[in-house]
Amino acid sequence: MKIFNTYTATLLIAFFLSACSSIKKVAEQKKELAAVEVLQSLQLTNRYFMNKWTDTGKPIYTNRWRPSNIWTRAVYYEGLMALYQIDKNSAYYDYAVDWGNKHDWGMRNGLETRNADDQACGQTYLDLYEIEPKPERIQKIKANIDYIIKSGKVDDWTWIDAIQMAMPIYAKLGVMTKDQTYFDYMYKMYHHSKTQEGGGLYNKTDKLWWRDKDFVPPYKEPNGEDCYWSRGNGWVVAALVRVLSLIPENEAHRAEYLADYKALMEALVPIQRPDGFWNVSLHDPGNFGGRETSGTSLFVYGMAWGINNGFLDAKIYRPVVEKAWKAMIAEAVHPSGFLGYLQGTGKEPKDGQPVSFSSQPDFEDYGLGCFLLGGTEVYKMLSK
Repeated sequence: MKIFNTYTATLLIAFFLSACSSIKKVAEQKKELAAVEVLQSLQLTNRYFMNKWTDTGKPIYTNRWRPSNIWTRAVYYEGLMALYQIDKNSAYYDYAVDWGNKHDWGMRNGLETRNADDQACGQTYLDLYEIEPKPERIQKIKANIDYIIKSGKVDDWTWIDAIQMAMPIYAKLGVMTKDQTYFDYMYKMYHHSKTQEGGGLYNKTDKLWWRDKDFVPPYKEPNGEDCYWSRGNGWVVAALVRVLSLIPENEAHRAEYLADYKALMEALVPIQRPDGFWNVSLHDPGNFGGRETSGTSLFVYGMAWGINNGFLDAKIYRPVVEKAWKAMIAEAVHPSGFLGYLQGTGKEPKDGQPVSFSSQPDFEDYGLGCFLLGGTEVYKMLSK
């Protein structure tokens, strides 16, 4: 009887351990990212926005009315065009074309605006021109950039957000026209922001960027560290990714852009939050610390793109990307498709607060654009 009991107990224990192992494997498999689930999240969040903003020309109201071709909406359309690359839904294309038509393919402040926030819409105009080369889609943005180049003035990008808003336009025009002038002038403006503006907005020691000259030392965060704003550095990430995706392999300054991109990616890895997000203040987690979706999305965009194109070691960066993406899906995406934990507009950690799951930013379009950019590259990474 004792032998039977011992034998039975042994079998039961073995069965139990095997069952636990199987359950654990199933659970681990469920935790693994799947490309189809990433696409579903992108479709959900984008559907929420398109259903809410059925009129692409409707002005945006916060503290005042603004036209819907400003930078916030332009970033959304960057994300939408990225989504269109992996999900050829004609509704996306039609929605973007309608936006261009509603604004007569122009900029907020006309053909002689020097403001990168006005020029950002041109990125989507040029994307749409490449798909269907109708002259009106390129005329005004090209005329504006030609006006900037003719002026000889290279100090317009006084804040790092501007690098993302305008720099890819020069890159795309250079490729489309096969004119080196656009590449050369783009570099002059980038170089000014990096090394001249306020003494230079790039800190090569920390491999991060100050948002503008107001944050160059002696300015400090409450903990004594330099102030590196998450979304601001995210804009630089996006600019470098988009430019590197466009310019030829032999472009004179490509190596510098690539080195700056890799350095920024390297700087971000050790400061990722344990939950997968990044704080709004990259070196002071106590200064309005907490989850933030827009900066995190842009960092995911940069890292996933680098993995997909062979510039970053997947062994190092893929776990970082997956951790961040899983965190955003679990903590930021509402069942409706609304995105939480989005910091409102501003230029530093204290702006656009509070940031929470249910907080409504002053503009919800650019945050979604960042999320779509990041998710599209994660989808590509998982589809390989």
